[in-house]
Amino acid sequence: MRLEKIAAKVLKKVNNDRYILSLAISERAKRLAEGEEPLINIDKSKYKYTDIALMEMAEDKIEVESIVDKQ
Repeated sequence: MRLEKIAAKVLKKVNNDRYILSLAISERAKRLAEGEEPLINIDKSKYKYTDIALMEMAEDKIEVESIVDKQ
């Protein structure tokens, strides 16, 4: 699936609130950059951390609200 479609899918989960989505993606990408392993089967060297975070959220591996609430 293309990233645009993945982003649209995840955006629906947060009631089209791009601000909340960007906070969640940036926080998860930060954790991935600090060494956390992706929750999906993916090669980290082929994707940006933000793309991995988005794909994790699309596959319901991570709840957007749980990331934003921890900040």
